[in-house]
Amino acid sequence: MSDINKVVLAYSGGLDTSVIVRWLQDNYNCEVVTFTADIGQGEEVEPARAKAKALGITEIYIDDLREEFVRDFVFPMFRANTIYEGEYLLGTSIARPLIAKRLIEIANETGADAISHGATGKGNDQVRFELGAYALKPGIKVIAPWREWDLTSRETLMAYCEDRQIPVDFSTSKKKSPYSMDANLLHISYEGGILEDPWSEAEEDMWRWSVSPESAPSEPAYVELTYRNGDIVAIDDEELSPASILTYLNKVGGENGIGRLDIVENRYVGMKARGCYETPGGTIMLRAHRAIESICLDREVAHLKDELMPKYASLIYNGYWWSPERRMLQAAIDESQHFVSGKVRVKLYKGNVSVVGRQSDQTLFDENIATFEDDAGAYDQKDAEGFIKLNALRMRIAANKGRSPL
Repeated sequence: MSDINKVVLAYSGGLDTSVIVRWLQDNYNCEVVTFTADIGQGEEVEPARAKAKALGITEIYIDDLREEFVRDFVFPMFRANTIYEGEYLLGTSIARPLIAKRLIEIANETGADAISHGATGKGNDQVRFELGAYALKPGIKVIAPWREWDLTSRETLMAYCEDRQIPVDFSTSKKKSPYSMDANLLHISYEGGILEDPWSEAEEDMWRWSVSPESAPSEPAYVELTYRNGDIVAIDDEELSPASILTYLNKVGGENGIGRLDIVENRYVGMKARGCYETPGGTIMLRAHRAIESICLDREVAHLKDELMPKYASLIYNGYWWSPERRMLQAAIDESQHFVSGKVRVKLYKGNVSVVGRQSDQTLFDENIATFEDDAGAYDQKDAEGFIKLNALRMRIAANKGRSPL
């Protein structure tokens, strides 16, 4: 293992990655650089600096990536109305390519010849981190301790810390959540514990970002979103940065019981996994974006986007953000958004997001044609007869040849 001189570790400061620091030092005899990303997880990231210093780390990166995360990853994904397997808004998936990108940037800056992460060999994140790393730096070495070491449980990790005097805040006194959680500005996820039984309902005190729909206010909240080229640029006519927009929508959505999800999904490695998610802002964004598209997009463009979306979602879920096929699809999606500008008004009430208004200077909704009143000749209803007969022609020919559909 002596061919590794320096490694950049995606470091949270928690138990797993604190153990990984010392394990890398012990087993690879290498210098370790730590990288901690602030992508809106809602916890202080600066304490990771003191923890890394206590482990003898001298090169420590702590980066605020919140604006880049929303602007360059979340917003482009939502232009496609992306959901995986009909429900999941890809909150964890979309953060991984950004972390992989920054790991490689730091490796280049520091002259490191390897990166490392704390993802397990059972999950999707190992794939996402490593596919991104290899796409951006083909010759990089990747160290995934969970695929190498014999530390298989929290108890063995704690014993490792005790043997090597590794400081961890919650080693004895601090109660640990029974769930494996991941959070960023788009969502927070929960796995493990009682959730490993798909029949067990999630405990109410598990949820952190939202009140239950039953406990939400009895009066609805209204929010007006302004879109420009497919992205939200203002809320209630106040222009905000991408991260500020998502932060606000998370707050107002969570207050109204928006965004809870309980699903069993198909992981890329082949197993099914049950997870619970809170995505209040993203749930609002998805509904509102489809609403502004409904008046601004051509019908065939909208339908083609819907056909492409499941493929696009799978690429993100499986870790192919940096692939040429994802970039090709992104170019098509972004091309469709040139005229997606205007306003959407939504009503938030006890877990529901209702679109109650949409308007745009680019609208394709023509009241003169769509009206049920006198349209003053804007639409000739006689045209429909020939349209229908032509579309029925192949079926009429087949029926005349005795090919009855019955």
